[in-house]
Amino acid sequence: MTVRRFLPRLGLGAGLLLLGATAAFAVRRTEDPLALVPADASTVAMLRWSDLRSSPLGEQVFAQMDGVSTDGDGSRFLRDTGLNPREDIDTMVLSMTKSGEGSDDVLVVFEGRFDPRRIGSALVARNAVLQKGPNGSYYRLPAESTDHGRPGAVALVNKGLMLAGSESAVVAALGRKESGGTGGLMAGQGLGKQLSRVDANASAWALVDLTRFPAAALGASRHATGTDDASRAVVGAMKSVSLAVFQATVHGDSVDVSAFGLTSDAENRALLQDSLRGVLAMWRLAIQDKSPDLVSVLRGFRIEDDGEGVSIKGTLPGSVLRSLSAHRQANAR
Repeated sequence: MTVRRFLPRLGLGAGLLLLGATAAFAVRRTEDPLALVPADASTVAMLRWSDLRSSPLGEQVFAQMDGVSTDGDGSRFLRDTGLNPREDIDTMVLSMTKSGEGSDDVLVVFEGRFDPRRIGSALVARNAVLQKGPNGSYYRLPAESTDHGRPGAVALVNKGLMLAGSESAVVAALGRKESGGTGGLMAGQGLGKQLSRVDANASAWALVDLTRFPAAALGASRHATGTDDASRAVVGAMKSVSLAVFQATVHGDSVDVSAFGLTSDAENRALLQDSLRGVLAMWRLAIQDKSPDLVSVLRGFRIEDDGEGVSIKGTLPGSVLRSLSAHRQANAR
């Protein structure tokens, strides 16, 4: 596994509000992870690792990461850096920005406890090259790690902050760090204007600007959902949704989950509500014999129209999450 493949897997093994540390070194500087995200990001997600460590949802997230420690290169990289993702990472912010080059600019911001010297040495041993930029140093990853011809990069800002992603995204984030977040999400532009829709206590959340994605993507989703009328209706109604918000909040052994779609069209909101109810009914019928406990969970989900969009909310007990995880693992064998 290359360093390029390892870093996204570490961040996603998996997506995920940071009440980040504000400027500590100079008046204009900032280390708030959201301030480092570009204002024109098309997707922003946060994962609060510290909330998830002891939760059933966290068990599933970390299970996805366990493959890193068993992979040859991944295991050696972790050993060389002294990094334990389960214990050393507290929060992660992922952003993707649509570019005109056929792929997204990706930036991942990690907060936690890092050893910059050991991580830097491990990167150099894997042919990364230290670059001295105007706003801070970073490591350019080797040529085989390029994405559409664009190299990846890692910036070890300090013992508590690390940046990874495409080189252009990392360099720009270092600039926002030095300028106090100028051009960043916290300036209130783009998705930054929608941050109030996120629960400050959420353990994980994501904002997606659907206007930035081509209609063809929805067409592909329609093909993937099959031929049932309810699923097709949901996909059709989603074409009028400009913003999607996803949230998960850990409460002891359970997780509250919600999704929200912003649309100003009342007719489409009504269609979306009806379609979501149809999908829930279809799921209940499909699992009523195999998973009767999950049927009662689905009955507890609420679908509402607040005049701006449609939301679906519910609670997943830890027992259900563990059962779903066990079922997925059994199917993977």
